[in-house]
Amino acid sequence: MSFRDAIENNLVNGFSGADITVAEILLTLGIAFIIALYIFAVYRVITKNAFYSKDFNISIVAMAIVTAGIILAMQSSLVISLGMVGALSIVRFRTAIKEPMDRLFLFWSIGTGIICGAGLYKIAIILAVCVTFAIALLKVIPETRTGRMLFVGAGSKLKTEDIKNAVAPYGKIVSIRSVNVTSSGTNSVFEVRVTDADGMLASLKGLEGVDTVSLVSHDGEFRG
Repeated sequence: MSFRDAIENNLVNGFSGADITVAEILLTLGIAFIIALYIFAVYRVITKNAFYSKDFNISIVAMAIVTAGIILAMQSSLVISLGMVGALSIVRFRTAIKEPMDRLFLFWSIGTGIICGAGLYKIAIILAVCVTFAIALLKVIPETRTGRMLFVGAGSKLKTEDIKNAVAPYGKIVSIRSVNVTSSGTNSVFEVRVTDADGMLASLKGLEGVDTVSLVSHDGEFRG
């Protein structure tokens, strides 16, 4: 057998749609659906989104089933396999996903569909258990005290040192992000770590010349 014959035998003859029965298709899609329902439930329990999107959660389930179907189709025909690769390479998703946990669940759903489509059901089940355990374990680990952004609008006579002294009893200023001086006053932005936010705000508000005080928490983006 020549090298060309070996390639044709492995690539062309290796794809046979007749090898996949209806029962196997239903079994694969059924198991993908059951595991996707589990992912649906885990997402609903764990997510911290202020506005829970049921449509997004439903799309996680559907994505696992669709992905499993695509993998089955790619196994049945070389032409379909190459066509899928070409089609998926030009797909562009315009919707921005800002929440890291949403990305995790989308990737988990797609991975489940791929694994189930390949017939590796045990791996998909073990993966679901391991991911759930990892998320639950890391969720109970207490967070370190994160920085907050302090915005202070004051008259031009107020000095940065005065703000530092007002903050000191309640925490510390990690860094000065910006100081904008205008003819009407000074607008300053500080990164602070405080133990008593209410006390610090009251102390700053009591300073002579302070017009506005705002404290904003952030985790890479401002959440005011």
